[in-house]
Amino acid sequence: MRTGVREQVRPSVTRAEEVVANASGENFPVALRALPQRYRRHLTNLYFFARLTDDLGDEARTSTDDVTTLRLALLDELAADVTRIYEGGTPSSPVMQAMAETVTHCQVPAQPLRDLIQANRQDQQVTRYQTFKELEQYCELSANPVGQVVLYIFGAATPERLALSDRICTALQLAEHWQDVAEDLAHGRIYLPAEDLERYAVTEQDLAEPKATPNVTKLMRFEVDRAERLLHEGAPLVGTLRGAARLAVAGYLAGGRAALAAIRKQRYDVLSRQSRPAKPRMAAELALAYARGR
Repeated sequence: MRTGVREQVRPSVTRAEEVVANASGENFPVALRALPQRYRRHLTNLYFFARLTDDLGDEARTSTDDVTTLRLALLDELAADVTRIYEGGTPSSPVMQAMAETVTHCQVPAQPLRDLIQANRQDQQVTRYQTFKELEQYCELSANPVGQVVLYIFGAATPERLALSDRICTALQLAEHWQDVAEDLAHGRIYLPAEDLERYAVTEQDLAEPKATPNVTKLMRFEVDRAERLLHEGAPLVGTLRGAARLAVAGYLAGGRAALAAIRKQRYDVLSRQSRPAKPRMAAELALAYARGR
């Protein structure tokens, strides 16, 4: 790495970690706050790792024009810390030092951590997805690893459960993208597949409008239904779990269902305002997901 880039890396990592350290935790599922401390500590370490990874990929800035080079360098530094964990070294980042404890205690494999970093590398280089399959492959990097690590934290990772978790996590990532269509476009990214835009005769200019057109509304109905089907396919995972693990995964499932319900409530207009699930709906979905396990 060039000296000039390295000099920029350390201050940027520090700023990102300050953001993480000062995070209110509002995005952390409410259900997880009720878990025993031994699980909550590891889940918090995972949350901060994922938050740091996202911050380095989205928020890092430089006085020069080459923001992409800086962000890729920061993500390389983070990946080097992951390697240090698995080679018995000491990570340089405080966030990763905490994550090292979780990796050791819960026997978390390296690939999910590396996949999350790779997803943020991809965000620096890919701003459009031609097909839903391509978007699914992105979700395999950006979302599915989180659910995989969660199952390792609870000692519940089996091939069958990991497969169900992947469906839930892909759906959660899609729900987040559908909530943030306008915000993502402002950052130069469109996660709606080009094949779907074409099918519903939606242009990029349509997505830049202050209010959804009828065609955008139809498109978002289709995308919300597709994400909901994935949630439904993954929902049986809850029924295979017990105790704290069941509560945690039910919380994730409930969050996804409530997020999609919020988009429906505003009639699929994701452009005029950002939809956010109501707390009563979240609580109801959590109770339902936990009780039924499906």
